[in-house]
Amino acid sequence: MNFLKMIDGYKDEIIETTQELVKIKSVEEKPLPGMPFGEGPYRALEKTLDIAENMGFETKNFDGYAGHIDLGEGEEIVGVLAHLDVVPEGEGWTYGPYNGEIHDGKIYGRGTVDDKGPAIAALYAMKLLKESGVELKRKIRLILGTNEETGWGCMKYYFEHEKAPNMAFTPDAEFPAIHGEKGIINFDLVFKLNNATDCDIVLKNIKGGNAPNMVPDSAEAILQVKDYDLLEQGFKKYIEEKNYPIKINRIKDGVQVIAKGVSAHGSTPEKGENAITYLMDYLGVLFNGECSICRFIDVYNRRIAFKHHGEGIGCEFEDDVSGKLNFNVGMIKLEEGKIKLTINVRYPIKITSREVYDGIKENLKDTDIELVEGTKDTKPLYVPKDDFLVEKLMNVYREFTKDTESQPITIGGGTYARAMDNAVAFGPMFPGQVELAHQKDEYISIDHLMNITKIYAKALYELAK
Repeated sequence: MNFLKMIDGYKDEIIETTQELVKIKSVEEKPLPGMPFGEGPYRALEKTLDIAENMGFETKNFDGYAGHIDLGEGEEIVGVLAHLDVVPEGEGWTYGPYNGEIHDGKIYGRGTVDDKGPAIAALYAMKLLKESGVELKRKIRLILGTNEETGWGCMKYYFEHEKAPNMAFTPDAEFPAIHGEKGIINFDLVFKLNNATDCDIVLKNIKGGNAPNMVPDSAEAILQVKDYDLLEQGFKKYIEEKNYPIKINRIKDGVQVIAKGVSAHGSTPEKGENAITYLMDYLGVLFNGECSICRFIDVYNRRIAFKHHGEGIGCEFEDDVSGKLNFNVGMIKLEEGKIKLTINVRYPIKITSREVYDGIKENLKDTDIELVEGTKDTKPLYVPKDDFLVEKLMNVYREFTKDTESQPITIGGGTYARAMDNAVAFGPMFPGQVELAHQKDEYISIDHLMNITKIYAKALYELAK
């Protein structure tokens, strides 16, 4: 294909455009006039639409919620659904998360993989097709959202004002084609704190995590203690036995306990190290009596800690299509006298959220922990393997990778593919690549960026020709 041979001429431009977009901190913030998800996501959307207009594409901004970029004509539309917002950066980056620095052939920064890099790859795939002059019978439309990580209000607004494409893929997961996605719910487990105990230690504050769909890499507690020296002696013994990444600091109002973890995507909690769980494990040593907070910590450590599939809390579900349920403790905080754990669950395609909720409630009947159901239930997605869209994408994947053995897969992640009928996820990560989404030092290699641009160009051509 002539358009694939043209890509090297755009290499520097693709790199620079990706860097420009990464430098915009597009984490959701307080709404502003015309900026429903804050200034950062809006700036990222405006920047991308400006870039597309300069390429000669027709664009449309849907009141700061979303936008689209069009190539070609036709009654039918092939869509690409990408997002420009990102999760918070977290801690421990080697290079600035919003600098877009290049080191060893890799562009570092939040969003390089999830999902700004792939969005730029899709845009330049469209440019390759445009500049090559290939004949297309269907219109190609790149749809850009600004609220994927925190609620999907962008897609709701967009599809209230624009008809959905006839078919689409989203470059926001992994290869090969993903024909099924688990259901997603967020909910809270709430415990009313009662510090009127006989314990020598009082929990004054606890917090950790940045988002429900991230494995938290940091958590801390503030304690009031009667004998710091005794606590320090016990802590040294604990660390000798467990060697968890926990530190204690003596502060003006008591003792600060800091736990560190390793972030990962909430759909794969087993790939991270949950800082909240490390913290609760140590607190379990301190609060080991019959007090109210003691019982709460004990429930956490026996039924939740180090369990990634709900096996200790009544929701260990599994099916033959999508496998086991995924259970992630994303956040903890103390407010208004209550400890709130925010949980992110990815439930199997053949299971319902009601079964998950009922299973957990039954399990917690003997505790003082209340389950507060979330207001949103993102239903599972399933497209048959023999669907035209899935088959075309699989053919392109096999052509570029020479991987003839892999079959379409299902995942726990939730992508924009659910926002419409007849859509699936397709890339950008290849089988065996390290998962970088939502983690510190997120990067995309330049070779990878160029490769997926080629794949998306060919995929769009095959779907639209």
